[in-house]
Amino acid sequence: MGLKGSAFLAIWHDIAEGGHEAYIEWHTREHMPERLSIPGFRTGKRLHAPQADRHVFGTIYAADDVEVFRSPAYLERLNNPTRWTAEIAPSFQNFLRVACDRVASAGTGDGGSMATLRFDFAEAGSGAVLRQAAQGLVEAVLALPGVACVHLGIARSEVSGVRTRETELRSAMAERGFDVVLLLEGASRAGIEAALTAAQQLATTTGTLVAPRVDVYETAFSLTSEDMQAQ
Repeated sequence: MGLKGSAFLAIWHDIAEGGHEAYIEWHTREHMPERLSIPGFRTGKRLHAPQADRHVFGTIYAADDVEVFRSPAYLERLNNPTRWTAEIAPSFQNFLRVACDRVASAGTGDGGSMATLRFDFAEAGSGAVLRQAAQGLVEAVLALPGVACVHLGIARSEVSGVRTRETELRSAMAERGFDVVLLLEGASRAGIEAALTAAQQLATTTGTLVAPRVDVYETAFSLTSEDMQAQ
């Protein structure tokens, strides 16, 4: 499956105590199928880290291009949430949602574990330098033991920052954003965790990135647009 297309929407959040099972049922049975039926959405992965102190859940949606994440079809869904969505949305906490241009990838397939490494740019102009170095960086990270595929995204917060009815359903939140995210997938959590220090060092030695925030997840559920078309 992999991350198809040239962009992805990355989401991190928690769910209020006692609401995890209801969230998982909704996300599996309604929410991800709804999203993957929107034109331009290609793949979706729900991430789960039950023992994490923060951002226990995550989702990665890959799309044809970043404009899919502010397309009329997507905004129509965001502004007309279902009854089930309206019931679940208030349980979201610590919510962060950022559209990204996928500027480089290496490796194939899907890993059972994923690490998300969120970085800030070191200084103005770092984005242009990083784009030049991006493919070499992901290939160097792919060479680390335990890593099966790597994706590098540059944040496009102006795309995902549009306020909608779903935004209003979630409690007021002020999660700190980021400039760049590196996604590492591998066959095991232990393998991904063993590669993290070297991956961070490779990323920061480009001279463009600082202050990583790292989360490690299991891939709990995946869906593709082809799955929806086959129904």
